[in-house]
Amino acid sequence: MGLLALAIAPGIAICIFIYVKDKYNKEPLGLLVFSFILGMAAIIPAIIIQLALTRPVEKMMGEGLFYTAVYSFIIVALSEEISKYVMVRYFAYRRKAFDDPFDGIIYAIMVGMGFATLENIGYVYQHGFLTGITRMFLSVPAHATFAVLMGYHIGLAKFDPANRKKYLVLAVFWPVFFHGTFDFFLFLGKTWLHFGGAVVSFIVAVRLSLKLIRRKQEISRNHHEGIDTITGNHHSVF
Repeated sequence: MGLLALAIAPGIAICIFIYVKDKYNKEPLGLLVFSFILGMAAIIPAIIIQLALTRPVEKMMGEGLFYTAVYSFIIVALSEEISKYVMVRYFAYRRKAFDDPFDGIIYAIMVGMGFATLENIGYVYQHGFLTGITRMFLSVPAHATFAVLMGYHIGLAKFDPANRKKYLVLAVFWPVFFHGTFDFFLFLGKTWLHFGGAVVSFIVAVRLSLKLIRRKQEISRNHHEGIDTITGNHHSVF
């Protein structure tokens, strides 16, 4: 029971944190919970893709730096972020409740934390308490930063039809980039240098995510005050 609580706690804490940050138009709890469940379900297609591609790609390329990059960015990061993206884009995005620029981040976080929580349960039960502590401060929050990057751009797409396609592409590209970079250093080796590379990419993603959350809160406030502030590329930090 203690391991289960340890595995679940970080994802739930992040969900609560982002829910509190939604100051102007709270989302229906039922939709948030269902989004969390969809995030858990998103693990299934991600695992199927990874199982289908890992061995053939490894056999074709052999082990090495390039294979590690392909495995990190394409097989793992792309499969997982696409699976999460589909849940946000084809469920939450289409709901009437998605009526605020901040909502993209809210729903993406719920999906991302559902995914990360179920994944975390598996890791913690397999590897134990120390793994749970490490992932509490690194891997689960990393998934949250990927979700913020995704949700920020999905929110822009919802309220900026002229640039919708571009923002939806960025909603996948940036999470895959940071997810792949984070995993690449972890998969590359087990030295402190490799771990440090993953931590640096994580810190950059955290700082960027907090910046995007503050920016979305400002956009949301202006949205509810009747001020149109979403114009072209102005709100993209990329």
